[in-house]
Amino acid sequence: MDISRAAAGLFMRNGLRATRAEDIARAAGVAPRTFYRYFATKEESLGPVFAAGSQKWAEAVRDAPAQLPVPEALRHAIVATLTPGVGVRPESLDWVRALLRLAEANPALLRVWGEACQTAERTLAGVLAARAVAASEVATSEVATRAATSAVATTEASPVPLPTPSPTPSPKLRLTAATASAAVRVAVEAWAATDDAADGPDGPVALALRHLEALRGFPWSAE
Repeated sequence: MDISRAAAGLFMRNGLRATRAEDIARAAGVAPRTFYRYFATKEESLGPVFAAGSQKWAEAVRDAPAQLPVPEALRHAIVATLTPGVGVRPESLDWVRALLRLAEANPALLRVWGEACQTAERTLAGVLAARAVAASEVATSEVATRAATSAVATTEASPVPLPTPSPTPSPKLRLTAATASAAVRVAVEAWAATDDAADGPDGPVALALRHLEALRGFPWSAE
């Protein structure tokens, strides 16, 4: 991450073309061979910075209150991670804007951004699977409680079959994660391409929430 942050700073100050891997290594206080131990190219060195932001969004969905349905958990995560001064420092959003503009002009850097987003998407699918398991456990616990109560009232009670959920993301959960991730990614990219204020009506939070609203008919339930 230290190397990645050094690369981001140099890219923004000097531009991508003028920055060499050796310059990044020097700025990070490591030898060039150490740089190449972690990264094959200077563009790849931005991977950890890109991944940190995109993973934070998926983790915020994981940390959303358990009782929230998927759409509300997604909204909670958007506000928690993209609101300036709350979930992210304003200067960090300035970095995001500058780096995404660089990525749009450089296919190799854009690929690094895309890979970070795809990794976060897989993380989100796992988070949604875990939330589905937790919701199922609550539901089966309630069924078991009702069955036990019924057994007390009757001399014979038929056993109640309880489902055994799997934490592995189903195709539907993967589609849900991909859809939600795209809604947020496009919002951030669209905002970064403008000079709009991060906390304004066309900032990343407002755009992402509007994208989710546009997907109101999507079957978000984590099944």
